Amino acid sequence: MKCLLCGQDFSEKEIFLGIISIRKNNYLVCPECHNIFEKIGDVHCPTCYRKDYKEQCEDCKKWAKENHKVSHRALYTYNEAMKEYFSKYKFQGDAMLSNVFAKEVKQVLKNYKGYTIIPVPLSKERMKERQFNQITAILNAAKIPYHDILEKKDIKKQSEKSRKERLTSDCPFRIKSDSQIPDKVLILDDIYTTGATLKGIYHLFYEKGAKIVKSLTIAR
Repeated sequence: MKCLLCGQDFSEKEIFLGIISIRKNNYLVCPECHNIFEKIGDVHCPTCYRKDYKEQCEDCKKWAKENHKVSHRALYTYNEAMKEYFSKYKFQGDAMLSNVFAKEVKQVLKNYKGYTIIPVPLSKERMKERQFNQITAILNAAKIPYHDILEKKDIKKQSEKSRKERLTSDCPFRIKSDSQIPDKVLILDDIYTTGATLKGIYHLFYEKGAKIVKSLTIAR
């Protein structure tokens, strides 16, 4: 039995504990690999979870001036380990890695009772290339129900855009026709960078009548 991330064999003790964990959580990563991910601590921007900010960060202050109230939470910082994880998961197509954070996502979602989970979708072109949506795959691994009511146009990848391009891009998403809009929406995505992607989605739902919109990502 091997770790999903490093590929190294587990020790007999780790195999025993891993088997128990798999049965309960479908989760199999060695402690060494899991520990290289950096959890966001207590010191962070109160509205977007940017680390090392005791008060609201410059980006959130800027969004507030543009009538956009950020209400975001992230689990980990986007360090080199996280970058490598998403490279393997998204761009090399290793769908098994959906299990790595399934347990933690399921746990944190308990704090959002009454919210309807809306995953950020891929464009049809990107879905055809990748064969799976990295966010819905995590939700499926965690056995968390969600509403697939967003759709995305085929545009340039966010990872290929400069920071300025991300901040000034028009929202590439739309809500599917005849969709019922929940009162309380939780948008789920993989990485929070500038916040521009989520800003557009927040506004979509508010324009359609949602009363509260929040967001959650794996990394920030």
